[in-house]
Amino acid sequence: MNSWLRSFHPLLLCFLTVVALCTRVPRPGDNACWISSVSSCTECLKRGPQCAWCFKEDFLEGAASNYRCDLAENLLLKGCESEFLEQSETKVEVDATISSTQVSPQDISIQLRPGSQASVILAVKQLERYPVDLYYLVDVSASMQENLDHLKTVGVALSLQMTQHSSDLWVGFGSFVDKPVSPYINVHPSKINNPCSDYEIRCRPAHGFHHVLSMTGNMSEFTRVIKRQRISGNMDTPEGGLDAMLQAAVCHKAVGWRPEAKRLLLLMTDQPSHLALDSRLAGIVTPNDGLCHLENNIYTASTVMDHPSLSQLSDKLLENHIYSIFAIEKQQYQWYKELVRWLPGTYLGKLGLFQASNLTELVVGAYKELLSEVAVTVSLNDRASSRFWVSVSPLCPNGSTANQQSCSRVQPGQTVYFNITVGMHSCPDNGEDEDISLTVRPVGYNESSVIRIRSKCRCCCESTGHCHNSSQAFCEETGQEQRDPSLNLSCQSAGSDLMCSGRGTCECGRCVCDQSRLGTVYGKYCEKDDFSCPYFRGLICGGHGDCVLGECVCKNDWTGDSCECPASSTSCQSPDGLLCSGHGECVCGRCVCSDSRRSGSFCERCPVCQSTCQSNMNCVFCHAADGLSKREKSHCNKTCPTSVHYTDNGQIGDKWVQCMYVSNNNCRYPFQITTEAGQTELHIHTRAECRSSSRVGTFLSVCALTVLCGLVVVAVSRLLLLKRHRPPGGTADGVYNCTDKDLSYIPTTNEKTVTYRRDRPRDHPVEMNIQVPKMPINDPWH
Repeated sequence: MNSWLRSFHPLLLCFLTVVALCTRVPRPGDNACWISSVSSCTECLKRGPQCAWCFKEDFLEGAASNYRCDLAENLLLKGCESEFLEQSETKVEVDATISSTQVSPQDISIQLRPGSQASVILAVKQLERYPVDLYYLVDVSASMQENLDHLKTVGVALSLQMTQHSSDLWVGFGSFVDKPVSPYINVHPSKINNPCSDYEIRCRPAHGFHHVLSMTGNMSEFTRVIKRQRISGNMDTPEGGLDAMLQAAVCHKAVGWRPEAKRLLLLMTDQPSHLALDSRLAGIVTPNDGLCHLENNIYTASTVMDHPSLSQLSDKLLENHIYSIFAIEKQQYQWYKELVRWLPGTYLGKLGLFQASNLTELVVGAYKELLSEVAVTVSLNDRASSRFWVSVSPLCPNGSTANQQSCSRVQPGQTVYFNITVGMHSCPDNGEDEDISLTVRPVGYNESSVIRIRSKCRCCCESTGHCHNSSQAFCEETGQEQRDPSLNLSCQSAGSDLMCSGRGTCECGRCVCDQSRLGTVYGKYCEKDDFSCPYFRGLICGGHGDCVLGECVCKNDWTGDSCECPASSTSCQSPDGLLCSGHGECVCGRCVCSDSRRSGSFCERCPVCQSTCQSNMNCVFCHAADGLSKREKSHCNKTCPTSVHYTDNGQIGDKWVQCMYVSNNNCRYPFQITTEAGQTELHIHTRAECRSSSRVGTFLSVCALTVLCGLVVVAVSRLLLLKRHRPPGGTADGVYNCTDKDLSYIPTTNEKTVTYRRDRPRDHPVEMNIQVPKMPINDPWH
């Protein structure tokens, strides 16, 4: 088994080396920015918002241009200063000069690059009392005759009740039936002017939309107009309500919508409505253009344009800040319930009969509910929607967030905040910068916010000439041919026979280095790389040098195999001016303490160190080991202060410590420690006092004899005291005998009186006499 391993040892070592190298060195392809086909700044930034391009002229000289594209932190580590970085910079600017009362800010500018995004906060405040514009849009087909009569008393009642919620109520009125073309109406000449001729009733001609009364605060005028209204008639069941709603929303001048008022559009009908494409039954194929077509208050384009789509109607209601209220009889309630899901800012009410009281309650309830829900919509044209995305997240006054774009039950005076995030997918096909804008509209509010987006697709470094691969451009600028043999000499370093260090090709007298899967090869002669030298703390050459042909070439003030050590020892200088506090040496910019008990950045801490005297005992021992005959012993320097002196004097210096060292041969060496200007000196006295061992032995013998004599005296004194205190008549064994006279005085019983108290305090205590016999004195004790 061992011989088999020995035979494969070289192969195994090679395999482990390759594995270690691959796991240690990050490959350029490990991040999304690096790709061999990237040759310009614009292509680099399209890789994502995390990518950056270095346009420094001599950056990684000789390396392919795609190495200029990398993560910003990697480019900085490779020597590209931040002022030479072109990267995805997102900017958000707010124009605070535009005042607003409900929506702020109202003008925002954002700069984006492909893959980047930016967020802004929009505040929408709910005011306490708004002016209100209410426009009645009523179906006047024959089935609405009774309901139309009930409207005659609604105006005054509604005005009185709305005064509790609005500072100023204005009302308007308009009517609709259907498109006045076949097959929606009877086109017989007698039926066109009077659809009710068969019933001998005078009716109005059918019409798509008729604006009757502009906004007014005169309720008497509103009632007078309602009383003059007459019904009309048509053929099919659905009506043209949505067509009339769009005209009422966009015809500002005719209807008289006030800019500062909350706008309510009330649609009253008892039938469903026609939708887009229904007009094809009448041969009308022109889509609705969403514009106002009123002449003499009559909708003139009703017979030539289709009904609007729900999305088109929704956009127009939002664009004109209009809340819509549908007052529907219960038979059609379910149909309109599905419809209003596509119309933001809409309230659906169910009424059994259009009585004045019911209709007033519906309008007031709808007004309160619509204003308590704050929502925003974002409009982005189709061309821009493919390159940008928008998300809206509200923060409601109660602190909750919602998945949808609205907050409910918002009270007057409260503010709803919307976090609006805009991101950019890609640049236009032509790669040019482009400016677009999107509008954020709170539903039903007459204020909105505009977000202007500048898409940054081109690089600012276009003028430097280093936004693209410039090797061929260099040849063209210098007028040199790539095949000129004399240019090859400039691709060889001094003392080398290899062209471009054997790791590149010479083009126009400049080395173009090979690309390696291990990392980047660069340098004037392709002599540098970022993978073949030792690493320190995850950085090649510790980040303090260049890797040249497999060895670290350290920058100034750094040394070591991986440039990990500062060349200067100033980092080891302690506050007292000493190197490592005088208790260590500076190794690689850090103090290595000579005493294992010491610690700290400067070996200044020693919790277990004893007194100053004891810390210098080893030094005195070293000098006194062979006596004091050899002065200034050089081999003791490791355990001694910087300066050791022999002296015969007493006190030395102003700051001194008196100590004593006793050697193994019972010699006493006084020594002193002085400190002057941060320097410690040791002064050993030459007058040592030594004592012989015989004198010590005699002293110990005398002490032992003295102790023994003391013990004998104590023992004799104890015996005498015992003999002196022995009782009279006692026997040798210590038994005491009593005489007859003595027995007469010893009672055989012991009388004792015990007093007990009863449980109840009112009872008298009872005395009991107890006799306890005593043991005869001569009986043995068991």
